[in-house]
Amino acid sequence: MLLWLLLLLLLPPLLLLVLLFLLLLLPPLAMLGQRSQEAGLSWLASLQHCVAWRVLSWAATWQQQRLEHNTLHVGQSQQQALMWCLQRAQSPLCPPTGSTGIDMSIFRNHLPLTKVSQAPEEENGEQLLPPTSNQYHGEASLQATLLGLVALNKAYPEVLAPGGTARVTPTSPWPSPLPWPGHILDQVSPPGTKDPGALLLEALRSPGLKALEAGTAVELLDVFLALEADGEELAEAIAAGTSGVPLPCRAAELREALEQGPRGLALRLWPKLQVVVTLDAGGQAEAVAALGALWCQGLAFFSPAYAASGGVVGLNLWPEQPQGLYVLPPGPPFIELLPVEEGAQEEAPSTLLLAEAQRDKEYELVLTDHIRLARCRLGDVVQVVGAYNQCPIVRFVYRLGQALSVRGEVTGENVFSEALGQAVGQWPGAKLLDHICVESSILDSSEGSAPHYEVFVELRGLRNLSEENRDKLDHCLQEASPRYKSLRFRGSVGPARVHLVGKGAFRALRTTLAACPSSSFPPEMPRVLRHRHLAQFLQRRVVS
Repeated sequence: MLLWLLLLLLLPPLLLLVLLFLLLLLPPLAMLGQRSQEAGLSWLASLQHCVAWRVLSWAATWQQQRLEHNTLHVGQSQQQALMWCLQRAQSPLCPPTGSTGIDMSIFRNHLPLTKVSQAPEEENGEQLLPPTSNQYHGEASLQATLLGLVALNKAYPEVLAPGGTARVTPTSPWPSPLPWPGHILDQVSPPGTKDPGALLLEALRSPGLKALEAGTAVELLDVFLALEADGEELAEAIAAGTSGVPLPCRAAELREALEQGPRGLALRLWPKLQVVVTLDAGGQAEAVAALGALWCQGLAFFSPAYAASGGVVGLNLWPEQPQGLYVLPPGPPFIELLPVEEGAQEEAPSTLLLAEAQRDKEYELVLTDHIRLARCRLGDVVQVVGAYNQCPIVRFVYRLGQALSVRGEVTGENVFSEALGQAVGQWPGAKLLDHICVESSILDSSEGSAPHYEVFVELRGLRNLSEENRDKLDHCLQEASPRYKSLRFRGSVGPARVHLVGKGAFRALRTTLAACPSSSFPPEMPRVLRHRHLAQFLQRRVVS
């Protein structure tokens, strides 16, 4: 075995690829028959795993070198990215052969800025960019996957060992899933499985997991809510061996872990668990906070990338950072930055390229790709916090399309979320799981009263909301927004109305959103609903 590994380390990259291809032709180890056969072929499993990891590391090293070169020469790299998009779209803007580059003024004049729909849950299919929940295009997606896997392995060396990782949602946190890391690197989850129940069941059968993967934090939250709701059924399936060998002792462990409540549940089920891997996107921060406070308490979270409408726009190279920081790569897709000035009534006159970004400034992302050639304002606002060579390092702040306005005021997603967090902190014993807002005109609930915000929340630790607690949200909003406070003082805007919904209401809403062809969920979770039937969907589930 040592001789095999020694030879493997000396093989050139091309030969590694050939050997990997041959190994992929072998049937999965689980299909080889009896346990005696599996024991006899354990050396083959080790060899497969070693080859796969060597190829992944080689590919990641190549991508790291490309990223270093592209971010050191960001102007040239952005020109190449834009050229690639124009050529793939067969645009007449493509410069003639031999030209030095694309004239940005001509490009900007020919393709004016456009906006995505502010109602991502819309059903009429008129979104400017297609939904990207299952596929991401461009080099950034591949870089995020390869570099993310290597960074994760460096920060948590044991998680990618055989049998160390399980995916518990049909979607993957890796923007560009590769054909071999799943089964050759021996991920517990059955390859190709789309049934959430089967994925969760397989993960529960494996007490030695070191990492959990889910498409997004919101989807992982739904997994734990489903686990609580269907825990006894899952325990019976494990004891009976529905998906494998009967494991009555493991079923007993599951029942005991559930009886102790949600706090720290993940570590009780998987004592060796170290990290949770999810894909970051709009509307996920609340779910991360809820998971970290309850089910995944004591665990680190890592997102390999930030996904916005149209593609992957940020790479995370720092798994050890508690808050997601992302490099904006030169592309493709082609990224521009539109300055966002607080209180400005007019839009910025022009966009900037990546090298022109200034630290501490906020920018709205503008994306151009080859699928639909348009300079699309995504609505995602980032703040520049540093630089990686010549490319900005950013944190995502809020989404412009998730603002509330009933009297011309603009209460941004970040302002409202902060106010709601402060209010919930004053509700004894309450933990916020989810929230969504609706402007009163959507529900026709302002008849005879001033227009206002309707707020639907799902909580843990509080079964009923007193009027005093409901009023605290409005007070926090007034403290957070002087404009809102002024309108409340004059009576032009009524107090925010808070509704507590029952367990599973948001999980059911997400099922409805995911079924809409034009919905951006997953990965993005809306925090403002602009369609009556969806608002009424939550209204019917109000319990207090």
